[in-house]
Amino acid sequence: MLDDTEIHPLFHGAPSTTEFRKLRKRVVRQAREAIEQYGMIERGARWLVCLSGGKDSYTLLAALTELQWRGLLPVEILACNLDQGQPGFPATVLPEFLEKMGVPHRIEYQDTYSVVMDKIPQGRTFCALCSRLRRGHLYRIAREEGCSAVVLGHHRDDILETFFMNLFHGGRLATMPPKLVNEEGDLFVYRPLAHVAEEDCERFARSMNYPIIPCDLCGSQDGLQRQQVKQILDGWEKNSPGRRQVMFRALMNARPSHLLDPKLFDFAGLARAGTTAEGADDVPDLRPQE
Repeated sequence: MLDDTEIHPLFHGAPSTTEFRKLRKRVVRQAREAIEQYGMIERGARWLVCLSGGKDSYTLLAALTELQWRGLLPVEILACNLDQGQPGFPATVLPEFLEKMGVPHRIEYQDTYSVVMDKIPQGRTFCALCSRLRRGHLYRIAREEGCSAVVLGHHRDDILETFFMNLFHGGRLATMPPKLVNEEGDLFVYRPLAHVAEEDCERFARSMNYPIIPCDLCGSQDGLQRQQVKQILDGWEKNSPGRRQVMFRALMNARPSHLLDPKLFDFAGLARAGTTAEGADDVPDLRPQE
């Protein structure tokens, strides 16, 4: 699929090692597989590709731009960074990078940081409110720019961590889906890196020497539930290499009949061979009589 003799400018300066070429091909291939498997392509659509400046969003932009450049992704890409007003945010890094790479983009400034600091008590984490405010602005920008989808850089490990956070703390089996429609029903949300490992995103962005902006400017990351879950998964992976991928495959192989949710499977209507579900009416009522 990928010809090593021609690459998009986002890959210029890439290491010439066999190891990196394999990494690049794997990342792009897995992004393409997710896009096709979950039906993300609407020919001629416009995507708002969200760029935070972290390793994941750089990897996302590079993979999508590579696919588009090769004619494998027939959509228009608009990169977007939302500057949320965090103290110390290097506001010139992303505009300069995108200009240099010739990537169409929009930079939006909205001081959500002050809002979060005002609303969240001291000692509590900011991420939930910060994320909601950010998402609202991204939806607005997508509508203003005529985009049909907001595209995010969440990878395989983000999806796994969210699953276990919901399991441990939310009491439900749920995670970040690779494709969904927003509550208003007018925008798709896509996660093309759903099959890509975090380690590959980190290795790719580091090898490309992209100007990484850390997601710790607000100082709210320490002690988060997500970090605790990540440590648990790291321990499992260390003791049994490949465990993350096995668990991820399980999310793609759900069996409602072997879970306990009667909204997903008709347990009451389940019947033995040679009998009908109506026979359940013949079961005696064992409840205490008044």
